[in-house]
Amino acid sequence: MNYLFEIMGPLLNGSVVTLKVFFITLVLSVPLGLALALIRVSHFRVASNLVSGYIWLMRGTPLMLQMLFIYFALPWVPVIGIRLPDFPAAIVAFTLNYAAYFAEIFRSGIQSVDRGQYEASQVLGMNYVQTMRRIILPQVIKRILAPVSNETITLVKDTSLIYVLAMNDLLRAARGIVQRDFTTMPFVVAAAFYLIMTLVLTWGFHRLEKRYAVYEG
Repeated sequence: MNYLFEIMGPLLNGSVVTLKVFFITLVLSVPLGLALALIRVSHFRVASNLVSGYIWLMRGTPLMLQMLFIYFALPWVPVIGIRLPDFPAAIVAFTLNYAAYFAEIFRSGIQSVDRGQYEASQVLGMNYVQTMRRIILPQVIKRILAPVSNETITLVKDTSLIYVLAMNDLLRAARGIVQRDFTTMPFVVAAAFYLIMTLVLTWGFHRLEKRYAVYEG
């Protein structure tokens, strides 16, 4: 028990880094994903095709590769040539990657709404922005809660990838203690931390789904 309390400090510090990456990524990638989805379903062909290519690229390559590219290769890219510290590099990579996945979730939700509702909004004199804000998006939110929940839980687990940038996250802290003390107990505790985080998210999304289910006809 004393050993458990001894290792709890470094693991909690690692959890703080993990949670920072998680929350910042979520706050940035969800609105970016929504914006990309709106462009994707718009009638602006060039912009829609560019977004489609971006989504294909982000979903078709590993997140770890994208993170390593931003951290190591971005400084050598002509015109850009900037070197990001490890934390900002991780945030940029995670945000760009998850925005692509959220964009596809939002797109499927938007396109699942009956076309008649778009036509009805036009009859009422609403423009594209008003139609999306007042009619389409409120319906989309309750339809995409399940896939957004799955993607968010995946994000919690994917934060462990920042280990490759030598950031002192939960997994790296656990491994450092394991190598020092030759015991797997830190891995068990780290697993418990991840399970608690996913449990809280699962509970929260379940409450949201029940709340929106009340309004379904």
